[in-house]
Amino acid sequence: MVDVSKYRSILQARLKELDVRLHEIEEELESHKSKDWEELAVEREEDEVLEGLGNSGQDEIVKINAALARMDEGEFGFCTTCGVEVSPERLDVVPHTPFCRDCAAKHA
Repeated sequence: MVDVSKYRSILQARLKELDVRLHEIEEELESHKSKDWEELAVEREEDEVLEGLGNSGQDEIVKINAALARMDEGEFGFCTTCGVEVSPERLDVVPHTPFCRDCAAKHA
């Protein structure tokens, strides 16, 4: 049986990290106001990278919130596709995963 409290703590801590990171990204994106064309070009390249990081962070937040909802429903730790129990080793690596190893390979 999966130790839900262990993974709940891990996921909640990760949510806090992501919140801090997304706020930092937002502040950085808003701070770019260069009038020099060369600097502006570099800032825009950096903005694309920051936006990518922000998008991946937002995607991870959605997945974490879904995992927390599965915990509340008593369904955490079971594959949402086939219903088999997700191995603790897999949850240790990707605690928000909704899939067992075999189903994750099919969704990749």
